[in-house]
Amino acid sequence: MFRKIFHFIKKSMLWFFAISIVLVILFRWIPIPYTPLMAIRAIENKSAGKEMVLSHDWVPIEEISPNIQKAVIASEDGTFLTHYGFDFSAIQKAVKNNSKGKRLKGGSTISQQTAKNIFLWQGRSYLRKGLEAYFTVLIEIFWSKERIMEVYLNSIEMGDGVYGIEAASQHWYRKSANDLTKFEAAGIAAILPNPRKYKATNSSSYIERRKSRIVKHMRYVKLDY
Repeated sequence: MFRKIFHFIKKSMLWFFAISIVLVILFRWIPIPYTPLMAIRAIENKSAGKEMVLSHDWVPIEEISPNIQKAVIASEDGTFLTHYGFDFSAIQKAVKNNSKGKRLKGGSTISQQTAKNIFLWQGRSYLRKGLEAYFTVLIEIFWSKERIMEVYLNSIEMGDGVYGIEAASQHWYRKSANDLTKFEAAGIAAILPNPRKYKATNSSSYIERRKSRIVKHMRYVKLDY
């Protein structure tokens, strides 16, 4: 009995590793039209009796303004272009901050957020974090930094029912993602901690301060993929 169980677990793990690696390699080139979070939000809205709104338009990175690329690096992951998927100093600071009982802060990099958005579900379980680390290593191995940025900007939630930078640009500023100014890009980047709560336009004083800080830090970001 135990031998059969062990054999089943071993076989399942081998299939999981094989399928996950194949998916990561395929997604190096294939646009990703739908993510687990989109499905989860649709289910949440339906359960709450709300309209299931989904706005998402995939665009290649050549059609995404460098301003928004710099803005998310400045606000979300300052070492994105140099780390290998994990920013251990940021993780250490987050753990220290959280252990003191302060407001929870994450140490997730853009690579980790991309892995979570594309392959996993939301949550803070050890299982999900372990799988997030696994997929982060895979995309860092098989994807370029430019591809990680492209997928990240095309998949993250940027408003209520708004996913990806093209949909966000149209939603918040009525323009293409390729035409975002520095301050507009900073506006979108500023709401990413909670895009369903904050607004990129007609923003609160807190978001306006974040915009200013992001614009200031953007000048030090050099896109060198």
